[in-house]
Amino acid sequence: MRTVILLLIFTSQITFSQSIDSIIYNGSWISMEHLLQKYVQIPSISGNEKKAGEFIKSIARENGLSISDFGSENGNYNFAASLFPLSEKKPNIIFLNHIDVVPEIRLDGTDPYSGEIKKDRVLGRGSIDNKGSALMQLYGIIQYLKSESASNDQYNITFLAVSCEETQCAGGINYVLENHLEELNAVAVIGEGPSELTNLLEGKFKNPIFGISVTHKRSLWLNLELEIKTNGHSSVTPIHYSNQEMVCALNNLTSKKNEIIYNALNINILKTLGSQKKGLEKLILKHPRLFKFLLVPQLRKQPELLSLYTNTITLTEISSNNDSYNILPSKTIAHLDCRLLPETDEKEFLSLIKSRLKNDNVKVMVVESMQESDPTSIETIYFKNLAKSIKSYYPTSEILPLLLPNINDLGAFRAKGILAYASTPVSFSRKEVQSIHNQHESISIQLLYDGAQIHFNYIKKMQNN
Repeated sequence: MRTVILLLIFTSQITFSQSIDSIIYNGSWISMEHLLQKYVQIPSISGNEKKAGEFIKSIARENGLSISDFGSENGNYNFAASLFPLSEKKPNIIFLNHIDVVPEIRLDGTDPYSGEIKKDRVLGRGSIDNKGSALMQLYGIIQYLKSESASNDQYNITFLAVSCEETQCAGGINYVLENHLEELNAVAVIGEGPSELTNLLEGKFKNPIFGISVTHKRSLWLNLELEIKTNGHSSVTPIHYSNQEMVCALNNLTSKKNEIIYNALNINILKTLGSQKKGLEKLILKHPRLFKFLLVPQLRKQPELLSLYTNTITLTEISSNNDSYNILPSKTIAHLDCRLLPETDEKEFLSLIKSRLKNDNVKVMVVESMQESDPTSIETIYFKNLAKSIKSYYPTSEILPLLLPNINDLGAFRAKGILAYASTPVSFSRKEVQSIHNQHESISIQLLYDGAQIHFNYIKKMQNN
């Protein structure tokens, strides 16, 4: 069957080496945008991924990839689609993606799963995160399979699709690595990450800058609890009660500005930005330690940049489990989402939290603490060829190693000591980035093909290295 499929592929009239082709779907050719349309139209909120997973797995199988199943139920539907069977034990470069999406937002009556193709765009939940990005990977692999003789290749290349990335459940990547890590034989993993950066920053830049993330901030989720016994009726306000005391404590905590912390990665960001500026602005950015007193106020005006230079504390929930207007609850809870720079000591950070609250009666409990991991080296052939693949498509671009403020499944590989790089190597507009996890998520059709071509270029560079 595999031979028949490959013969059909090779006899295509389209020359794959020139541009990204259509691939096979139910025995016929289908374009990238129309396949994404169908993929988006299958809702796959975290914990309900099976139908969408079966769909994209069938595409991979029909186009000649070797399938390995790593879980078959909602919440844990995962599979690998590889150039070679995993049993061959070739060193494996993994393209990591996730099937699940965040819940839809329905504020204006539009269908979040329409998959509508309109004005050269594909619309709908997951069109970028992560179904569109996944198809960039898949088409790149299938393009390579169609255009190259792979029998003597040094590396296996695997499309690894997993569940519940958005919720970080016990299934998904956690299950895969716990049960199938040896089988995967991963030497490097590439997954979703930063795109072109200058579109997202203020000011003018001479050339595009593409980020490749080599590490991430660690998540630390905290539960705060305060209990004060008082009279139940609120007609007489007590001197102290839990809601009041918790609000005061949280104000003490969140009103403080967090320290700006320099490290090798975030200093390099400022220097790279400075290389594209002129005059005094260039001088300041190229010497961030010397001019830190000038840079700090500017960083605080841009939350996206600021998050890379400081530990953050975000209040995500405050509750007393009380729906009545005239009842005083005795207990108030709050949830904090804290994101720590790699060098931050967790115990010291917790001490800082407690001291800022200025209320010893508030209990601080760690709900989830992410494991520490070292940044992935940029002195590897995997990083260098990824950078070259981006630069070959965007010749004037600069490549910038950086850290991400958010976590994703790549962190699980880093924690195992496996090289992991985060990059979505296309030039999203600010509007596209803002649409992720939001209303009206959409992606330019051209970017789908750009991303697929770069993934294809990367595979070729690795196999021909």
